[in-house]
Amino acid sequence: MPVSRKTRTTQNLPPPFFASEAQRLALAREQFFEEGVRPTGVVSEGVIQSWNRCLQAHRKPCERVEFDLVTRSRIHTAQTRNRTLLDVAAHGLGQLQAVVSGTRCQAVLTDATGVVLEVVRPASADSFLFSRAYRTGVNLSEDAVATTAPGLVARTGQPCVVRAGEHFFECLQDLHCAAAPIHDAQRKLVGVLNISVESQSFGFDAASVVILHAAAIENRLLQAQAREQIVVHLHTMPSMIDTPMEGLVGVDAQGRLSWLNDAAVRLLGLPQNSPMQGGTGSSSVHEVFGVTPAQLVAWSRHREPTLHRFPNGLSLWLRARLHGDEREVVSFHLGSLPAAEMATQPASLATATPPAAIAVSESASPRPSAPAQPQQPITPISLRAADRQWIAKTLAECGGNVSRAASILGVSRGLIYRHIKGDGR
Repeated sequence: MPVSRKTRTTQNLPPPFFASEAQRLALAREQFFEEGVRPTGVVSEGVIQSWNRCLQAHRKPCERVEFDLVTRSRIHTAQTRNRTLLDVAAHGLGQLQAVVSGTRCQAVLTDATGVVLEVVRPASADSFLFSRAYRTGVNLSEDAVATTAPGLVARTGQPCVVRAGEHFFECLQDLHCAAAPIHDAQRKLVGVLNISVESQSFGFDAASVVILHAAAIENRLLQAQAREQIVVHLHTMPSMIDTPMEGLVGVDAQGRLSWLNDAAVRLLGLPQNSPMQGGTGSSSVHEVFGVTPAQLVAWSRHREPTLHRFPNGLSLWLRARLHGDEREVVSFHLGSLPAAEMATQPASLATATPPAAIAVSESASPRPSAPAQPQQPITPISLRAADRQWIAKTLAECGGNVSRAASILGVSRGLIYRHIKGDGR
């Protein structure tokens, strides 16, 4: 009686718990592509879904892959559109290159569609696949080269690892790939960071490495995109501030949360994928942080992290920074401080803020206990007039001391001198 192909293959393999990873993946591929059996538990669900999409597109595992460059105009468009990403990623890619320099790994940065924007280091002469696949302008999307880690991340926006036999095309089974997404302030996928090794396994936790470096690039991108905003850095440990593990929150001049990175979402206990567009539907800094915008402005003057208890009961170390040029910084002060707070410092701020971070107050006069009607935020007639008004008020408080006024405002002395000259015209 003849033995079926499935039975024969299974008999030639040792039991699953003794089989090597390569043998398990080979059996999983045979079960899926020849018998239609889902290899659940052996292959990740993301890879299985990718295999299904490739089959639905009438692709065959035995096809030969050509790593063709996209058109020159598309390469130019991709690099132009992603110029900010490339600029902020340069530092992180340099660090990643130092990390993998002792391995045979190759790293690339792609745009959101999977087109290679930057190659971390040239492929060695003996890297058959790298020398063809990892070139600026090569399309690594799922539509072009089927199941790969960068193609999957570009498709799903989620980090993943694709092991040798998990690549859809048989000619790519010498590769192991790990990739992670990079998002902008609107949580839109803008890039993919990928590391791969050819003809061997990684020998280390590649997923952790690529996720960490992608997070570092994403954090730099978020801060580069923050204009006229306070960026709050937070973590459970002060030593983690300014590292890829920190949480980041962008707060606009109206005191609303414009964006958060994934670490901040987890630390603050907010719903995943919650809309943070800085509009009327987004959360306020008072709701999430339990402070006023004026307190954040005050904290931005303090260089060291401050321990603060949030409404959810968790105490986190945080540091606030104003992002924008000097004119925008002055405008943020005016847009953030209600009229009553510009006249005097609220008593709660003295206890919630370190002495070095106390905001500028106009006088020591007591705050009215029962105002006739709620005070509305000041809306300057023009930015130039608002700047002059704020600088003149601060200069008066400092007795005309330009250096002290510049230190309080967080701007340069030159800016104040220019405004003084402008007032005399």
